Amino acid sequence: MELSLTFQYQPPKLPQFRRSSHYLIGDTRICQVSNFSRRASRNLTVLTPKTCGAIVAKKKSTIESLSEEMNSIASQNMDFAPARRRVRSAFMDVQQKLDHILFKTVPPGIRTEEWYERNSRGLEIFCKSWLPKESVQIKGALFFCHGYGSTCTFFFEGIAKRIASSGYGVYALDYPGFGLSEGLHGYIPDFDELVDDVIERYRNIKGRPELNGLPHFILGQSMGGAVSLKVHLKQPDEWDGVVLVAPMCKIAEDVMPPPAVLKILTFMSKVIPEAKLFPEKDIADLSFRDSRKRKMAAYNVIAYSDQMRLKNAVELLKATKDIESQVEKVSSPLLVLHGDADKVTDPLVSKFLYEKASSKDKTLKLYEEGYHSILEGEPDDRILNILDDIVSWLDSRCAVK
Repeated sequence: MELSLTFQYQPPKLPQFRRSSHYLIGDTRICQVSNFSRRASRNLTVLTPKTCGAIVAKKKSTIESLSEEMNSIASQNMDFAPARRRVRSAFMDVQQKLDHILFKTVPPGIRTEEWYERNSRGLEIFCKSWLPKESVQIKGALFFCHGYGSTCTFFFEGIAKRIASSGYGVYALDYPGFGLSEGLHGYIPDFDELVDDVIERYRNIKGRPELNGLPHFILGQSMGGAVSLKVHLKQPDEWDGVVLVAPMCKIAEDVMPPPAVLKILTFMSKVIPEAKLFPEKDIADLSFRDSRKRKMAAYNVIAYSDQMRLKNAVELLKATKDIESQVEKVSSPLLVLHGDADKVTDPLVSKFLYEKASSKDKTLKLYEEGYHSILEGEPDDRILNILDDIVSWLDSRCAVK
């Protein structure tokens, strides 16, 4: 399950700053840092606040109904891709047997493929496709951008299969450092670089024979919404439509940290960019309205659920500011879906995007009482209705050729 994208930030208590309020700039509280001491371990220098103790990974919670052996597998260090791949392999059968609508009602005949490609920086990127059964002609291609901490596997498997069964080729990848792709787990050193990785991979996939002459759509969820928007802004003429689910695309002014705090945050991100920050609370309660499905989110064992790394906070802020400054340039046909009770990404921001985008063909759908994870965490009938809304929108914007 992905982390919240509404941070609570408490500025460091330095002599020149006496603020006591909290600031929302992403999904994690940045631990109060004061009176840093320096300790060295071989070639690694770690800054640790005397008042807070060392910055360490939080202990993973035990998953109910799992054996001690499986919990041990799930709790291992997954900083690097080989470990994440081993854990995913161990959990595939367990995940598919979960009592969730996305796993229980799998359409028959869906063709899937998994592969790895090296990006221009030499990292192995995990990719996956879902195609309708052989007898169904493909109407168009849908390319997915996952949310922060998440992966294109697990819950998205069920989402992709349902959309594929309606006649679409669905393609997805894990960003560097997330899911099954190489890179330090949960680390975004440069958001624009991440976007370029997505463009690079999806450009290759668009050249596949089965997609020749077909319309191309991009689907982004939460942080993946920001990724999708930046992809569209860099390639304004290469997409036939953009679908956004609870997108992260703007930080509200009333929760934006003051410039002085941002300056400190930026400086710290250069000194200890990979340092993990202590989150204020588990956001599963805010993401999943259905309590039974909320417990299943823990089975997404390769998701990054640890403290947010310091550089990530800066990169997400930069990304949303960049999107906000260019929102009028969003020109593609646009579908925005959001739960109106979302406490993770603000539905008012989706309204802002809808109003400011220059798209002549744009639709905003707000779902009453819906939480953040509207594709995974709502009652079954709501999940199916939202998937139907996506497919209906796609159908009306493409035709079988």
